[in-house]
Amino acid sequence: MVHPSNVNRVKNYVKAIEAEQIGSPRPWREVIQGLRPNESLESGILRGARDKAELTQARLSELTGIPQRHISEMERGKRPIGKESARKLAAALNTDYRVFL
Repeated sequence: MVHPSNVNRVKNYVKAIEAEQIGSPRPWREVIQGLRPNESLESGILRGARDKAELTQARLSELTGIPQRHISEMERGKRPIGKESARKLAAALNTDYRVFL
């Protein structure tokens, strides 16, 4: 469940993904509904974008140079996604880096 204050951010992210045709054509609701309790929007977006692109954390690590352990921590909300990491993730996932910030 997405917190009401984040609905517009999620919608804008989805529009960006759909416009860029990232990964397989899965409906955004299917990707976002997987947000876990207490999961931040940024963490959910990262996990959703990675899942939609059909990449493992290990493969995303190879593409970005970010250690797999750090990607896991980002997806679990245990590590913040900094601007440099956001840019690397966005390049690998073919999206705008600002969706991760």
